[in-house]
Amino acid sequence: MTEALSNFEGLLREALAPVEPPADLVERLEVTLETITELAADELESWELSAMRDPRNWARPAAAVVAGSAAGAALVLLRARRRAQAAPQGSRWRRAPFDRSAAERALRDLERETRKLFGDRFA
Repeated sequence: MTEALSNFEGLLREALAPVEPPADLVERLEVTLETITELAADELESWELSAMRDPRNWARPAAAVVAGSAAGAALVLLRARRRAQAAPQGSRWRRAPFDRSAAERALRDLERETRKLFGDRFA
């Protein structure tokens, strides 16, 4: 019985071992999110307001809004997180992530990344 238990524990340890993601995962994810955001914006720009009177035409623009917003938000968060991780190890952000100045810096980073991503497109 103890041999079966130790074998089970070994198998469980192997199955739950951490797996390192591919080195280029962040870059691939960023490119994919940028592509989705741009495609959604292009889809929205191509629609004419006169076609929006019929509710049957609302599906594609609604899907574009949802997909573009989700991809854009994920891209902004991904870039802000990468910037925060690139901060020096002894920085204040690393020591006290929940103080007011860290929250303000995080909001400024999010705003900067949002402006970079969307620019004047939705202003």
